[in-house]
Amino acid sequence: MSETQPLSSEVLGLLEHKVRLIQADAGAIYLVGPIRLPVSLDGETITFQWYCWLDCSEVTDRLDHVIDKLSSVNLAEYQQSSVLVYGDFADADQAWIRFHSICHTGDIFGSKRCDCGYQLKQSMKTIAERGTGALFYLANQEGRGIGLFSKALAYLLQEKGYDTVDANLKLGFPDDVRNYGDAIRVLKVLRTKPVTVITNNPKKLEALKRAGMDIAGRLPLWGDLSEYNEHYLQTKIKRSGHMEPGCCNND
Repeated sequence: MSETQPLSSEVLGLLEHKVRLIQADAGAIYLVGPIRLPVSLDGETITFQWYCWLDCSEVTDRLDHVIDKLSSVNLAEYQQSSVLVYGDFADADQAWIRFHSICHTGDIFGSKRCDCGYQLKQSMKTIAERGTGALFYLANQEGRGIGLFSKALAYLLQEKGYDTVDANLKLGFPDDVRNYGDAIRVLKVLRTKPVTVITNNPKKLEALKRAGMDIAGRLPLWGDLSEYNEHYLQTKIKRSGHMEPGCCNND
């Protein structure tokens, strides 16, 4: 096994201007970026600016101290969230944002049991087409916050007739345990002007408004309806409070 090398002043100098410390309620958020990230969308290469962030209980402005600890913490065992930024996100008069909860089955495997994979790609395309925006990929929100293993158990219950809400409840979880606090803190660092939110979920709008963000409008995100996810989408509307297609679109 190779030995780790001490952090050199050269490496520190290359990295320190790319890392920002954001104060949180407990500890700090370390935001790294922007990083040029060319992405393939429908056969076309679109270049985004990518950021990633890390929650940390320790607050220090010494980047070398943070980096020194990374090798002793197995971050691969934990998910870190990130954001794709397109265009002049900080200063453009209009910008579109999406808070997208990770969906291992939909985003990676292309599962038709949900619409998450479609929403991910469609949001990226919408932001690129409109010229300015940011997609926040929230990696600690699998299964509305219950985690991948628990989501697998919930899927088994769904195959026995429970809907997505009751499956979570039967496993001892609330319907939705997601928190958008860290994402909003990062958003406020990247942009202070109004944003149009790509969502069907009023809870996301409420969280942004409570945090003092200026919401210019909402862009609905429905599509990819099939026999496999029709009941799932109807449950979102009837039991989780999601806005129906065409409802309250003031984009």
